[in-house]
Amino acid sequence: MPSRWDHLFDLKPIPLVDHLLDEVARLLAKDLQAWPPPVQDLDAATLGEFAPLFTDVTRRPDPAVYTEALRLARWDLAREFDAFDDYVRNKRYLERGLSPDDRVPLLFLTRWLTEQMLGLGEATQGRIKRPLMRTCLDRLEARLEEARMDAPLPPPRA
Repeated sequence: MPSRWDHLFDLKPIPLVDHLLDEVARLLAKDLQAWPPPVQDLDAATLGEFAPLFTDVTRRPDPAVYTEALRLARWDLAREFDAFDDYVRNKRYLERGLSPDDRVPLLFLTRWLTEQMLGLGEATQGRIKRPLMRTCLDRLEARLEEARMDAPLPPPRA
């Protein structure tokens, strides 16, 4: 008679790196539930154009802003600077359905995501390199999309 634990021997082990990336994506998704996401060592002098996000009450950006920020962060991590510069300089975010008011939250989220990934690389003493950081952002995007699909629909507009 098989033991109730026998099925555990049939499970494929999950590599530690995959588990780490999943956990980081989960934690970042949790951080992104708040607006603005948490920032350590907030210095008003260095905030520059992002200061209104922290000093004024601002609305949470639309999900499309998060999607575009993830795109830009991936380009930043891949060192695709020409694509990044073209996107921002030529306001390609407007072509993606964002408004001019979304520019500052978009750039802030891009920088925040990039810094989180680079911090992960530092915390792992370089074991998590840029390609894995982009994979982590892919997993984060999947989690955000999943959370959005699970969220209750807003009431219809009158």
